[in-house]
Amino acid sequence: MSISTLDWIIIIFFLILFAGIGIYVSKQAGKDSKAFFLSGRNMPWWLLGVSMVATTFAADTPGLVTQLVREGGVSGNWVWWAMLLTGMLTVFFYARLWRKSNITTDLEFYELRYSGKIAGYLRGFRAIYLGVIFNVITMAGVCLAGAKIANILLGISQSEMLIYSSIIVVIYSAFGGLKGVLITDFIQFIIAMIGSIWATIYIVNLPEIGGTTNLLTHINVKDKLALLPDFSNTEALITVLIIPLAVQWWSTWYPGAEPGGGGYIAQRMLAAKNEKHATWATLFFNVAHYAIRPWPWIIVGLASLIIFPNLESINQTFPSLSASMQGEDVAYAAMMTYLPSGLIGIVLLSLIAAFMSTISTQLNWGSSYIVNDFYKRFINQDASDKKQVLVGRISTISLMILAALFSFFLQSAGEVLNLLLQIGAGTGLLFILRWFWGRINPYSEIAAMVISFVIAVFFFINGKLETPMIELAGHWQLVFGVVVTTIGWILVTLLTKPTDANTLNSFNSLIFGSESKFKGFGMKILGFFCGVIGVYSMLFAIGNFIYGKNGLAIGLVATTILCALVIIRSFKSTK
Repeated sequence: MSISTLDWIIIIFFLILFAGIGIYVSKQAGKDSKAFFLSGRNMPWWLLGVSMVATTFAADTPGLVTQLVREGGVSGNWVWWAMLLTGMLTVFFYARLWRKSNITTDLEFYELRYSGKIAGYLRGFRAIYLGVIFNVITMAGVCLAGAKIANILLGISQSEMLIYSSIIVVIYSAFGGLKGVLITDFIQFIIAMIGSIWATIYIVNLPEIGGTTNLLTHINVKDKLALLPDFSNTEALITVLIIPLAVQWWSTWYPGAEPGGGGYIAQRMLAAKNEKHATWATLFFNVAHYAIRPWPWIIVGLASLIIFPNLESINQTFPSLSASMQGEDVAYAAMMTYLPSGLIGIVLLSLIAAFMSTISTQLNWGSSYIVNDFYKRFINQDASDKKQVLVGRISTISLMILAALFSFFLQSAGEVLNLLLQIGAGTGLLFILRWFWGRINPYSEIAAMVISFVIAVFFFINGKLETPMIELAGHWQLVFGVVVTTIGWILVTLLTKPTDANTLNSFNSLIFGSESKFKGFGMKILGFFCGVIGVYSMLFAIGNFIYGKNGLAIGLVATTILCALVIIRSFKSTK
């Protein structure tokens, strides 16, 4: 592989373009805090939906999917495919509710839903907990993945990569606000998809691979193709399918798949023109994220098993990789080294775009918490809009620095995924029920947050010890966290006073109006199941077309179309 002058021209042109967009919209974005963080609440569903998808296409995502395929086959992806249920729950039950709230960040929810000083303190603490701690961990994982890609494809160190990339992404995030992020996300998503699909086609047709047929029949690959885990393998079945589908999707809080909506997904919904746009944006995100986008990464992951059959073969080929950066997830970047001059520039740009789209969103989202829910709420309640924007820009830069530094303490995309899932284990059910169960109060949230975080930190440190205090597989650690945390916050809920009745009535009046909060539940539930079945049918249809099973694929396409018709009917009946 060689990086030609043309490759560098392509990469540098778009980097300048991204920075230019941020500077161009900076004047409009700097008018006030709502313009900076919500782009004036007039964004269309398609732009918001693409932004959601672009954000979840991080630099670590192809590596994570490759790692899952190499370790557990295609079916290993159920550890994140199961989160579709969470996404569809947001589409049919919560997207409209978030937009109706008319708040600036999802953390304002706390003082809308709960009463007393404790509600304000919870909002402020949660701003730091999510906006700084959780956000920095997420971005650090993305930074690590970007560093691995840069080390293999460009031969530069982790420090060099983080310095170069951070400058550009901070410029358009700090100056352009959410609008700058949305516009660059749109461009970056198109580039990222073109790069990943083009690279996949080229790699499959390499002489070493010999086309799709040879790929699918190769001895290293043929036992990795199943879309469902082997039901005779109890351990794999429990780990990959049962726990994700039965426990994980409703019980864990994970960026982009928050039960009940939240984080940057909520930010996009709050920036929508109206409730309809918020709903369609979230639906588009779930279709594109779970059904359309995974297959290029999966195919590259399968192809990597032929060229790099084991971890040792990767390490031998790339001896400059430090021990902390070695892992199955680097196989994706390793496969990119087989691309020719010209195409490698597009692919590199697509991976850079994936990195930037995620980091820029996390920076804007995190700084929105720091400004709106901490600085303005507790430090300077009379802060002018210009002062808020200034603090937002300073916090954007600070978050980037913290994430870059923490990335040196992580090792793989899988490790980051497990850590984030463990931190959010057991909190999901609370976020689902708090809109409808009036008994939930601030102490419920505090208990869930503290218990899950303590358990996560314990298991993280335990796993780093040469001789762990407790030997417990990762999936059982997750179940343990879910059970203990869920029992803990439910007990606290029942033992503490509920929210003030007047506050609860005001909340219900704002969100649900004079109608019952359970109105249209039947059609929403039907829409939810059709959404889940439809997206999985589309996902499996694409896979079966690739596998050459056209009859089954056509049947799955028909199922997808039928589900789409029911969903449209569901939307019309639940306006």
